[in-house]
Amino acid sequence: MRHRSLLTAIATAAFLSLTLAGCSGDKTAAKLDPAESPLSKYMSSMYGDYDEDSMTAQQNEQEELVATCMADEGFDYVPVDNSQYSGMMSDDSEEYGTEKWVSENGYGMSQSPEQLAEQQEQSEAYVDPNQDYVMSLSESEQTAYYEVLYGVQPTEEEMGEDGSYEYNWETSGCQGFASHEINGDQPSQEDHAALYDAMSAMYEEAQSSPTLVALDAEWATCMADAGYATFLKKADAQESISNEQNAIYESGAETGPDEQALADLREKELAVAMADFTCAEDLDYTAASMKVQFDLEEQFITDHKSELDALIADSEQGK
Repeated sequence: MRHRSLLTAIATAAFLSLTLAGCSGDKTAAKLDPAESPLSKYMSSMYGDYDEDSMTAQQNEQEELVATCMADEGFDYVPVDNSQYSGMMSDDSEEYGTEKWVSENGYGMSQSPEQLAEQQEQSEAYVDPNQDYVMSLSESEQTAYYEVLYGVQPTEEEMGEDGSYEYNWETSGCQGFASHEINGDQPSQEDHAALYDAMSAMYEEAQSSPTLVALDAEWATCMADAGYATFLKKADAQESISNEQNAIYESGAETGPDEQALADLREKELAVAMADFTCAEDLDYTAASMKVQFDLEEQFITDHKSELDALIADSEQGK
């Protein structure tokens, strides 16, 4: 989906914890669709409309190109049929963030035994059409196969601790070649780093807007009344569950996470998320946060129009 994913990721990082719990019955928020936000609409030419069927067709076309590329390098490769994944998450995504979804999933961090079993079943049902062929190769041939398919993987030093490593299709094997053939040259994130940094700063600014600061104070009072007096702002609730989950996995780094601790945390997550949802609903939190986002994006477009137009032009040129 080209750069839609990047824009969405930046916005989601800032707003997900604000809007996840408390967005289903909000009639005002329904008028403010994140997909129709000012920046999303302004930059829509970069990524076009998302359609599952066309995306699956595009992925299958890419797999055919991978097969041709691998054959040119002397390897067999059977294209993976991506239609087997179509619709797997559609039902869940339609309910995401609703009261029903939150009651069953909390923040979506932990999974019930039933959900884990379903995932295991789906995993076992998947058949990699290339597995038998790869296993028939010697160890050195397998190494060569994967290097041709994905390229030589970067070292830890090349990756960099600051996340500065940037993907290059030319060094990403047949997968990189095929992706480039389908998507074309996309604007370098490094070339537009100042714009993306400004965009991230804009979404961070929203967190300290007077509107959300006041709402967080009301939300914190509501949560305290529900038995959760340690949270000062809405993002704290989800972050607390994330921190506890990380601690469980870190303590079990060698032996594996404590299953009882994970089960207990899941119950806590469901309870906290539902209290969060209820308080957010009562305060119309989602509508207010989306209004802040839309207003900031409108101003951002005014302040950074030339940089945004340059990014869009680079994207159009690369298609």
